[in-house]
Amino acid sequence: MKITDNFQCDQWYQALLARAAEFTGVFFVGVKTTRVFCISICRARKPKRENVEFYDDVNSALDDGFRPCKICRPTENAFTAPAFIQQALKRVRDRPDERVSDTELRQHAISPERVRRWFLQHHGITFQAFQRMQRVNGALQALKAGRTTTEAAFERGYESLSGFGYTCKKLTGHAPSETHQTLLLHRFTTPLGPMVVCATDRGVCLLEFADKGMLDTEFGTLQRLFTATMLAGENSHTHQAEKEIGEYFSGYRRTFGVALDTRGSEFQRTVWAGLRHVAFGQTLNYQALAAEIGKPAAMRAVAAANRANRVAIIVPCHRVIGKDGSLTGYGGGLARKAWLIAHEAKHVQSDECI
Repeated sequence: MKITDNFQCDQWYQALLARAAEFTGVFFVGVKTTRVFCISICRARKPKRENVEFYDDVNSALDDGFRPCKICRPTENAFTAPAFIQQALKRVRDRPDERVSDTELRQHAISPERVRRWFLQHHGITFQAFQRMQRVNGALQALKAGRTTTEAAFERGYESLSGFGYTCKKLTGHAPSETHQTLLLHRFTTPLGPMVVCATDRGVCLLEFADKGMLDTEFGTLQRLFTATMLAGENSHTHQAEKEIGEYFSGYRRTFGVALDTRGSEFQRTVWAGLRHVAFGQTLNYQALAAEIGKPAAMRAVAAANRANRVAIIVPCHRVIGKDGSLTGYGGGLARKAWLIAHEAKHVQSDECI
């Protein structure tokens, strides 16, 4: 829908000027002079305020005759990884025991330089480092499933046990034979920008928007809490989280079944459990939440536990608002919080949700 509220449009225009990542997917801006439309993070020269139109969905911008910007690629980057990245990842997943080289990428018309830049920007590591982590993780998962060290190493394409041992110790700090915990970190895209999910063997321990402030600090805290090493990788819990979050954004899912493995104090876990009882499409304030969990005098402590939540959307801290109905702080940004609340309100009457 085209947005005509001047106050809202002025706010979004300032977000466009600031290239505010937390507005990714919240709005789309059509530039009347060029007939292209962009997302908030676009690096292109900024248009004048009077030369832009704002939309809250892609289809409305397309229907009004705007075409996707070739710089920010809104139809790709607001929802899915670019096609060339998906092709590269498919090759890694189809052949987990082989290394995908730059030469092979070029043979399939994929630029290794573009792949490298994308991985550095979104994962903080190169594509080759990502592959090394995937292979080590696959071998470690095989060990946990009962395979011998030799079987795990050669099934994942290592040419020698010493090579597997060296890579494993370099990436995890432990030899393959040593028992240790590994946290798997996976990135995926959503209509509100990329998210990262982190999981143990037991369940999801973190789910956050990738541009959240102090995210690296949270990673360090998790590694200390679990006495574990973090690797780029996937398991059944990260797969299920990505699937269910995708269904949530499509308007189809309102409850989640993925297992969680969250660490916190007994009080924090009580608050997080209370949050999960706040129904889809509903909101409440901190005072009401404190009363719900039987701690009516602990409103400030409840607010602190809410802020300490590391599992966005599934543990729905976005459903907590101010007593006066105003939006309160949210790690993913207030624009995303408003979008999530509006999204649920729109779908709450649907009989198709699960």
